[in-house]
Amino acid sequence: MRAVFARLQRPRLLPLILAACAGLALVKAEGLWRGIPGEAGIVASAAASAPPMPAPSRAAPPVAAAPPPPDPVDQAERALLGRLRERRLEMDAREAAISAREAMLGAAERRLTTRLEEMAALQARLEALERGRGEREEAGWRGLVKTYETMRPRDAATVFDDLEMPVLVQFVNRMREAKAAPVIGAMRPDRARSLIAELARLRSANNRTD
Repeated sequence: MRAVFARLQRPRLLPLILAACAGLALVKAEGLWRGIPGEAGIVASAAASAPPMPAPSRAAPPVAAAPPPPDPVDQAERALLGRLRERRLEMDAREAAISAREAMLGAAERRLTTRLEEMAALQARLEALERGRGEREEAGWRGLVKTYETMRPRDAATVFDDLEMPVLVQFVNRMREAKAAPVIGAMRPDRARSLIAELARLRSANNRTD
């Protein structure tokens, strides 16, 4: 009996399963037709129902990093280079000043040398003129002396008594002693004494100069 019942029940399960599958397929088709959301709709609905995410806050501006502290070695090198540069400028300025001073001294020395040469040439000319003038004067004195030497002592003494002493001393100093002695003896005694004193003083001065 049970076996018969089992055989009768088996054929009925398959139609039920097929009917269930067909019903499920119809339900899905109807849902798609009506726009019931599937998995994508469910995800969208879940996203819509989820609480809103907070808006990201505006980021604060980045803070600039502090510069690194200066290197003491670098600062020392820069200071040393600055001092060396200043020293070089001072030396260049001093060298330029020395060069300018040397140029000025050279120019002054050349001018002085030229001036000394001009003065030496002028002095030589003056000495030549003085020698010429002295020679001419000496020649004139010699002519006058020769004139008085040829005169008689008394006549010459008469003239010498009236001559000024500087001129008389020059005359007698150039006369030969053999000719001058008689003339001095014929002169007035006071004039003769003054003449002898001035003549001695003149010859003494000439000896010291020589």
